[in-house]
Amino acid sequence: QVQLVESGGGLVQAGGSLRLSCAASGRSISNYNMGWFRQAPGKEREFVAAISRHGGGTTYADSVKGRFTISRDNAKNTVYLQMNSLKPDDTAVYYCAADNMLQLAVRGTQYDYWGQGTQVTVSS
Repeated sequence: QVQLVESGGGLVQAGGSLRLSCAASGRSISNYNMGWFRQAPGKEREFVAAISRHGGGTTYADSVKGRFTISRDNAKNTVYLQMNSLKPDDTAVYYCAADNMLQLAVRGTQYDYWGQGTQVTVSS
């Protein structure tokens, strides 16, 4: 089993940047594809980005493509989400998740382990 803890959220103005981190413990994240999801108030959880076990493959939601970058450092057992050109619509709680399937997954139900989330608020 793997435990995930997100950090790096906060309040930022539109156009600004934040870097989220997801620190894992219990097992090496090299065993998992990793994903980021977000949930805004009153909305369903949505996929943001995912990265394969050794970083060779990534996929992004259209809404963040070109602005967000997912990366991982398996030696540090940590996954990152670099968020640039932030918009008020990016305001949400951001969650890190781990998936032990072979292919990158974009549906939350395909992920096995979740962190508690970190709040990102983008002011206009």
